[in-house]
Amino acid sequence: MTTFDDRENAFENKFAHDEQMTFKAEVRRNKLLGLWAAELLGKTGSEADEYAKEVVKSDFEEAGIEDVVRKVAGDLGDLADADTIRDKMAALLIEAKGQIMNEV
Repeated sequence: MTTFDDRENAFENKFAHDEQMTFKAEVRRNKLLGLWAAELLGKTGSEADEYAKEVVKSDFEEAGIEDVVRKVAGDLGDLADADTIRDKMAALLIEAKGQIMNEV
């Protein structure tokens, strides 16, 4: 195998790793968002955990975050608007990445 092949394999492995870490961070962010929204809705314990799972599942409807924003905004109603939810998602993504980095 040539040096070029080695570098190509290294770049492919790094790309795959980065994509996996991004996916994990987004799933964790959505879970944290679900727990935040559940608290606003007055849900606790297993009810809050189930709601967080629903939020995570909602992200698989379409690409991007708008499917999650729609779900949570619809559930929260007047408790939080879409912009507040997007801001919360941005903050939680940073938190999620930090949590994942501490686990690795």
